[in-house]
Amino acid sequence: MPCSCLVATPVIIEQTSDTWLASTGRVMKITQDFVVSRSPDSVWQFFQDVPAVAQCLPGAELLGMAEDGSYEGKLSVRMGPMTAAFEGNCTVIPDPESRTAVIEGRGVDKKGGSRGQVKVHYTVRPAEADTCAVTVDADITLSGPAAQFGRTGLINEMSKRLIGDFVNCLEARLSAATEAEAQAIRAPEVRGLTLFFASLWAWIRRIFGRGT
Repeated sequence: MPCSCLVATPVIIEQTSDTWLASTGRVMKITQDFVVSRSPDSVWQFFQDVPAVAQCLPGAELLGMAEDGSYEGKLSVRMGPMTAAFEGNCTVIPDPESRTAVIEGRGVDKKGGSRGQVKVHYTVRPAEADTCAVTVDADITLSGPAAQFGRTGLINEMSKRLIGDFVNCLEARLSAATEAEAQAIRAPEVRGLTLFFASLWAWIRRIFGRGT
């Protein structure tokens, strides 16, 4: 069942670049920081359960594991009038001592012709009281129609809302009374147009708000 917790408010702390390269497409770097109302150890352990993480990521579907230990999956992205379903694989390299990990993935939208590649570094660290802060640094490369449509500022706003859904799902699963109850909790469905226009409006407000 989709979780129905209060919406979290992750904060974007940096936006470093949005570059178009003729050889590769649009190259973006996005950094986000958000707080989870759980201990660092419990959140770190949750992140090591890749199937559970996939169930809390809006639009993500875990399809299996390859012989080399990488994960095979599908990520559906809806940005207003455009829908892309990237199929591919990713590897996860965790470092338990520092509570950091590196995720590298790539995928292809077979129907629309878009291609995506991402390298993510994330860190889980203690915050106030019994909470933790998570920092995510993502280097994203898009080519094809998705590259023409994507803009870092707009993708930042959309990813902020998706991370809010992810945090809500994570906290709901960690609060579940039983394993069966936790397994039933899923991220809510991504509603493309609603998400797109809400993100677009927030992006426009941020742009014009800088001059006030």
